Amino acid sequence: MKLSQDLKPVSYFKNNMAEVLRRLNENQGTMIITQNGEAKAAIIDIQAYEELQETLAMLEMLAQGTKSVAEGRYRPADQVLQEFDERIDKDFP
Repeated sequence: MKLSQDLKPVSYFKNNMAEVLRRLNENQGTMIITQNGEAKAAIIDIQAYEELQETLAMLEMLAQGTKSVAEGRYRPADQVLQEFDERIDKDFP
């Protein structure tokens, strides 16, 4: 979909909802819905939405990791791996 085709008034969306959903699913696109000439909503297909949610979750984990490092809340990988080895040896002699 081209941006010029993706910008539609709310009346178009109401009158052509099934067609809009079909096109979004086929093209993994986005449509911007306008009201009184102003953008009011964005509609995306479910696969693009799921990918967006996964990306946001990854970014949140990265931000949390960066914050932990900045606050000094981390341990060297060798130390953590050594603790894993010790636990495995203890639990599975």
